[in-house]
Amino acid sequence: MESKESEFVVVYGRRRVGKTFLVRSFFEDKFCFTVTGIYNSSTRDQLSNFVAALHQCGAQVNAVPKDWFEAFSLLREHLTTVKTRGKKVIFIDEMPWMDTGRSLFLTAFGHFWNSWAAWQHNIVMIVCGSATAWMSSKILNNTGALYNRATARLHLNPFSLHETEQYLRSMKMRWSRYDIVQCYMAVGGIPYYLRQLDPQLTVNQNIDRLFFGADAILKDEFSNLYRTLFSNGEAYEKLVTVLATKRIGLTRTEIKRDGAFADNGKLTTMLDNLSASGFVRPYNYYGNRKRDTLYQLADYYTLFYLHFSNGKHGQGANYWVQTTDNPSRRAWSGYAYEQVCKDHLWQIKRRLGIAAVLNESSSWFAKAEDNRGAQIDLVIERRDRVINLCEIKFSINQFVIDKDYDLALRNKIETFRRATKSETKTLHLTMITTFGVKRGMYSDIVQSEVTLEDLFVPQED
Repeated sequence: MESKESEFVVVYGRRRVGKTFLVRSFFEDKFCFTVTGIYNSSTRDQLSNFVAALHQCGAQVNAVPKDWFEAFSLLREHLTTVKTRGKKVIFIDEMPWMDTGRSLFLTAFGHFWNSWAAWQHNIVMIVCGSATAWMSSKILNNTGALYNRATARLHLNPFSLHETEQYLRSMKMRWSRYDIVQCYMAVGGIPYYLRQLDPQLTVNQNIDRLFFGADAILKDEFSNLYRTLFSNGEAYEKLVTVLATKRIGLTRTEIKRDGAFADNGKLTTMLDNLSASGFVRPYNYYGNRKRDTLYQLADYYTLFYLHFSNGKHGQGANYWVQTTDNPSRRAWSGYAYEQVCKDHLWQIKRRLGIAAVLNESSSWFAKAEDNRGAQIDLVIERRDRVINLCEIKFSINQFVIDKDYDLALRNKIETFRRATKSETKTLHLTMITTFGVKRGMYSDIVQSEVTLEDLFVPQED
């Protein structure tokens, strides 16, 4: 707003993350023109909506334009008549929905920016969209008229645990951090989902209210989420459902073995789009080639929905409260807490004192010689030739290492050392738990610890 040139700002991020709220809260009534695309609508309807938005801003338009070139010409005429001392702010929300087939929307928009708006020195163009893949390929990485035109970009991420705690406090929620983590594992740091919580209810009661009651607020969110982001939403739903079947994730080859996805570029595009939108986390085995990339379902809401909520609507308003000690729930808790830790790697590295040390993070698993599988949740390889082998455990109390688990840990460490040929490097066992490791006969194997409290530290720039 204070620069002496026109600005083209791109705001993007996952649906429900609060992009529109952020933009409207900051600019308040400073918009000279604002319009929101219509989901799954025709070009004619989008143009009619555009004209209605012009009318709302005081423009005199008599008819619906025949195409987008005429529509942006009308916008130019309107902005020319606006008198203001500062910048003229334009906000186009849900822009991907406006780009209907063969409408030449992007071509007309690019012409509007390049031929007029960019030269005015007092325009702030803000474009926003939840279809992160579209925003990235069509705007940020455009190879045509909009190549390198964005002057600023803001990728709005979900709240961290620290930010979630602050937000819940603003809602008068007085939950413990353990309860906040349980909630986070079900819905993540998505403001829209968090806003549905009732301060008068416990975390378990709130999850029942959101997912399992007859009028569960999030019961239709799954289909809406993917079908409003992607033109072939059903295919994306099928893909994340396949990914949810394996905790460590699947390679492209393993996904294709499912039989539902052809061996062509469409699968790669879908995986790239899900990764760009934050629903999938691509990562490599420790020491393996890039072609063996694993794709792990990383969206908390989707993971929870597919494990528990799908098909259970109305089958018991107290479903979650009554399954506190269910084995399936314990297994999910371990997986979801692992995702929380991977989303808070900076906090983990800070606790270990290696935030400033160059390092790489990955996961690792192998088949041991005695036919017992060995898997390490998180491997942090540091440039000082130290490797932190991190075990992630979610528990209601301090975690106890008994004789059997001690042997399992030693097996993992030695198997990793042999399989990765790490004899010249120092291996440190790090336990990442909720409340720490209880001191006992076998706890000395642990060389460093990270607890739930460490994950709530605000990240520094």
